[in-house]
Parts: sequence; structure tokens; C-alpha cells
Amino acid sequence: MEQFTMTVARGFGSGGKEIASRVAKRLGIHCYENRILTLASQLSGLDEELFTEVDEKLSTHGGFAAMMRGLPRARGYIARDKKFVSDDQIFSYETKIIENLADTESCVIVGKAADYVLRNHKNVVSVYIEAPRAYCVDRTMEHMEVSAEVAARTIEATDQYRAEYYKYYTGGNYWTNPINYDLTLNAERVGGSNACVDVLLDYLKRKGLISEEDIRK
Repeated sequence: MEQFTMTVARGFGSGGKEIASRVAKRLGIHCYENRILTLASQLSGLDEELFTEVDEKLSTHGGFAAMMRGLPRARGYIARDKKFVSDDQIFSYETKIIENLADTESCVIVGKAADYVLRNHKNVVSVYIEAPRAYCVDRTMEHMEVSAEVAARTIEATDQYRAEYYKYYTGGNYWTNPINYDLTLNAERVGGSNACVDVLLDYLKRKGLISEEDIRK
């Protein structure tokens, strides 16, 4: 297996996070999402000199990944029910964490405009997962145990948050722009989460980043 990073952007309810996690599991690598924000928030409380000291120490002990593995992972959906408010300092730390991960290990990174952050790195495969609204509503109702009305509002609010986040930190680019990604998958048309995982693994093989022997059954 070549060292590579897969970034996954996704519409809320499309199954993108689940797909990202399954790809990582099939390859025996880590999938990072909410823990990047958690660690960035913690590090943003440090002054620059102390952060540099921490960064230098971590570089010889597995990088930021070693710290994130001790942080809890979100098991459910992460919805955003409030308007986007920028925090340049936290994003700066998120960027440093994402770049460090890409430099030190093969991994899958969900969200955080990682495709933009890593646009000049080699061996990066960027993916966008979306699905029709009805499909996303059904999945959200099932996973969050909410009504169709609540699911629809949650999807709209969270996707709006993600779009504004991406636009702000990329200097005006838009989140759903297919030019940003190697692949854009319609999870429903492809055949669901498992089928999307197979498509992504096949693409990684075609890119020469993994072999059949790297895939766990």
C-alpha cells in the first residue's frame, strides 16, 4: 500500500461518514472526523511557542494521530443546528493536524475542507458523497429516530453550515463543486453504502495506491 489520504465530503444523511469509516476499516487504517475539531479546539488554547513545543515532541511519537486516538469518536450523526461562525484560529490548527496526518500515515479524513487543505499534497483522493433528499431524510429518521419534518430541517441546516464553512475557508469556493473532487457519488444510485465502499476501493486500486491484498474481507 502506498501512503495516501482519502478526504470525504458528504451531504447530511447520505451515508458519507459511514462509507468513509468502512473504507478505512477495510484497509486497516484510521478514519478521522470529529476528533480533529476536538483536538484543534484544545490546542487553540495554547500560545504559539507552547504549540510549537508540543508539535516538535509529537513529530517523534506518531504525530497528532497519537493524541487523537485517545479522544472519543462520535457514534451518531453530527448535526449543526446553528449558523456558521468562523474561527480562524481553530481552522489554522485543524489545517496543521490534517497536513500532519497526510504526512505521517495513510488515513481517511471526513469533512473539515480537507480536500482544499491537501490540494497540493500528493497521493490524495478526494470524494464527495451525496444522495437525493428523500434518501437522506429516510436515513436521518432511522439513525436519529426523528420525524420526517425534523430530519428535513436538520439536513437543510447542517448542509447550509457545511457550505458556509467551506466557502469561508476556501476563499469563495463552493462545497458541492465537482471539480474539487476525484469522484462524486450518488449513494442511492450507486446502491448504498457497501456499494460505494467497493467503488472507492476499486478507484484506489486503479490509482495504484492499494492492491487487492491490502483489502480486508
